[in-house]
Amino acid sequence: MRELSHSRAVLLMVATALMWSTAGVVTRHLEHARSFEVTFWRSLFTLLALLVILPAMQGRAVFAAMRKTGRALWISGLCWCVMFTAFMLAIMLMPVANVLLTMAAGPLLTALFARAFIGHRIAPRTWVAIAVAGLGIVWMYGSQVTGLPLAGTIVALCVPVAAATNWTLVQHAQRHGQAVDLVPAVLVGAVLSVGATLPPALPLQASLHDIGLLALLGLAQLAIPCVLAVRCARVLRAPEIALLSLLEVIFGILLAWLGAGEKPGAAVLTGGALVIGALVFNELLAWKEQK
Repeated sequence: MRELSHSRAVLLMVATALMWSTAGVVTRHLEHARSFEVTFWRSLFTLLALLVILPAMQGRAVFAAMRKTGRALWISGLCWCVMFTAFMLAIMLMPVANVLLTMAAGPLLTALFARAFIGHRIAPRTWVAIAVAGLGIVWMYGSQVTGLPLAGTIVALCVPVAAATNWTLVQHAQRHGQAVDLVPAVLVGAVLSVGATLPPALPLQASLHDIGLLALLGLAQLAIPCVLAVRCARVLRAPEIALLSLLEVIFGILLAWLGAGEKPGAAVLTGGALVIGALVFNELLAWKEQK
């Protein structure tokens, strides 16, 4: 497979962020599927798509290689399972903007986890960004504490916590000479998510319209963009990936606003601006330092 140029990798990451951002607006047009059933169908179609994409990319030997991989792959898969499941449940419980902006704290949580568990040093600029982003999240949720379900907030927080755990695990494994291929880990996550969400999803009530939309999400919102992001990560630096991934938040809020009428409140916009601003500030300085 031909290596991407830097400019093409940037464009591909923008397209990837746009694909990621479609989950909120699509779920608002479901007819009957709710809660765990939404996650089940999306994860199932992600699994089916990856069963085709993985052998096409890496050959059929990829499945045999997975069985020989260490436990890091399976723990990473468990983290992906939590992210898949919690994200869709949160989307069904809360406004899209709140979920996406909560997820945006993931890079800063990763920095904290890496410091606590594998001894990475946190730069002063990152401490400042963590403080500002924390203030933004408190502002965003503090003014709506009586209007948002506590369960939705807790579920939404599971996504960045699982993501931070995943990236910290991958870094730790790589430092000890064990490479974790993230695309097979996404497949493992999809398998676990299907198994975990089917029992509480029964009896299945999704219409053919719902199944079609969730099949679209499984293929075009999760399987394809996750594979593309892994390809882009081979070319782009980590701060570039983090910055371009933030477009998911902006695209997702705009799509939910334009396509489903979910206009974000003033507190969400103010708190979200603090979170995004802190991340942009931190990643731009990191990019400058690396250059």
